[in-house]
Amino acid sequence: MEVAGSLFHIWTVFALIIAAILLFANERIELEISSTLILAALLLFFFLFPVEGPSGENLLPVSKILAGIADPALITVLALLVVGQGIVRTGALEQPIRLLVTLRRHHPMLAIVVVLATVMVISAFLNNTPVVVIFIPLMTALAERLHRSASSLMIPLSYVSILGGMTTLIGSSTNLLVSGAAVQAGEAPLSFFDFTLPGSVLALAGLIFAILVIPRILPDRASLKGSVMDVSGKQFIVQMEVAADSPLVGEAAVAGQFPSLRNITIRFIQRGEHILLPPFDNITLRPADEVVFAGTRKSIAEAVADNPQILQGFLETEGADAEAGAELTSTQDQMLAEAVVAPASRMIGRALYQISFHYRTRCVVVGIQRRSRMIRTSRMTDIRLEAGDVLLLLGKRPDIMRLRSNPDVLLLEWSARELPATSLAWRARIIFGAVVLLAATNLLPILIAAICGAAAMVLSGCLNVFQAGRAIDRKIIYLIGASLGLGAALQATGGAAYLAQGTLALMEGAPNAVILSAFFLLVAIFTNILSNNATAVLFTPIGIGIARELGIDPMIFVYTVIFAANCSFATPIGYQTNLLVMGPGHYKFTDFLKAGTPLVLLLWLLFSFLAPIYFDLG
Repeated sequence: MEVAGSLFHIWTVFALIIAAILLFANERIELEISSTLILAALLLFFFLFPVEGPSGENLLPVSKILAGIADPALITVLALLVVGQGIVRTGALEQPIRLLVTLRRHHPMLAIVVVLATVMVISAFLNNTPVVVIFIPLMTALAERLHRSASSLMIPLSYVSILGGMTTLIGSSTNLLVSGAAVQAGEAPLSFFDFTLPGSVLALAGLIFAILVIPRILPDRASLKGSVMDVSGKQFIVQMEVAADSPLVGEAAVAGQFPSLRNITIRFIQRGEHILLPPFDNITLRPADEVVFAGTRKSIAEAVADNPQILQGFLETEGADAEAGAELTSTQDQMLAEAVVAPASRMIGRALYQISFHYRTRCVVVGIQRRSRMIRTSRMTDIRLEAGDVLLLLGKRPDIMRLRSNPDVLLLEWSARELPATSLAWRARIIFGAVVLLAATNLLPILIAAICGAAAMVLSGCLNVFQAGRAIDRKIIYLIGASLGLGAALQATGGAAYLAQGTLALMEGAPNAVILSAFFLLVAIFTNILSNNATAVLFTPIGIGIARELGIDPMIFVYTVIFAANCSFATPIGYQTNLLVMGPGHYKFTDFLKAGTPLVLLLWLLFSFLAPIYFDLG
């Protein structure tokens, strides 16, 4: 392959790639800053020293370097993140999660194994990008229910989808591009299951590695919000009145627990002048019953998400007005947060019914927790507040955030969490299903389907503009923009072909099996620097040319390109699904290096051992 640029251009690009990897791996420098520096260096260098084509045209103009910022793959990823956020926001996958969580009764790992194996099988027949989008919210909720960090599951989710994609022709766009490049080079097109057997062996080995090893390699990294909320487990005293139209009316206790109030401890029920104490056998809830229970903020949020109508019961304990009652008939735009009673607060020494908290703040006190001891008084509304008491508050986001300036309470902003708008779950499911169906059947390009889905999530009310904006991680935009700029420079200058030819020249005279192994490793390295699709198109004709020179079947090298180009595990820029899980898993660039590099080496060694046997290379 002819080299377009000079050695000066080529080695400068190599230096910039090395600098980019070092900057991305340096946790003390923000990823946005590193990406901007790399883009600035590329723009400046190729403006001062342009790469000229045979007719004197500039092969690497500014528009080509910056094309990554408007790359369809990037726009697709961002739009799918918004669609996925709509699924999370509405709790649309809550029922499937509960079915999966029941598997932990048999074995804690079983639910995770079932999900990852399912993803791998589905990815063999569907585009793995929408498959990962489907399972990101499911895995997030599953990790929370199993008391595990999402960081231990998100990278394995991405990896098994990539592994499944290397088993059939339609499993990945990379495979189709290789087939097309092979046809252009004079070879026969690939059939659907031509490489399924060796691909399945590699995929199965990768699945085992992803389940058993990767969670041990990855740090237990969660957001501050998630880590503080999940580990605290502190209990709040909660008082709720059963409204006349509440779904709790007529609900009977089962084994001492009411099904709608699971994972909480009911202390007593006040019915008129009588107090009903546990056990609650043969007790059925009635209108106007006051239920006093202890629960974590997580269990309270789950109870409210399952039955939004019980919000009215929290409000009635405060005696708020009818207008406020109308605001709390659903969980849409509602959030839970914690606030500490401040020293010298006007609330100290007064009970809830005396402070008119909702009237002054438009927020409702759902529960109270006292750090020094669990309060065991008769009713929540009778508790006289002390400095340091933690109040569990319910309200709309603007009202919760307005508490920042309230001198009586100290808002714990990390605790603010929106309640799922379960009444809109059916809308989110329809939109999400339509996006996946249209993309999987190729009725619409995935880019168009994703953008339409993101717009539908906002227009249907499943997300507001603020929530949709928060779903987009700006790190992804900067990272993929800089990476695709480097990829364009590497191809335009001929650097990729130069490195491939030089490496293979060193292997002259080596056995065919050794050359094939070295070729696999070279392609696997480049697929983590360039995009997997660019690597596939670049190396397919190179591999076919090598095979013809060696006098062996060119399809052996074509299959090798497929397997190696799909080994895009070591960087987040290697594949779209890596970018998709980067935000939900709270990953850094180095996390992919730690988890993905051993997997690439494992598949390389396994391929190097099996390929000579399977392809009969002697």
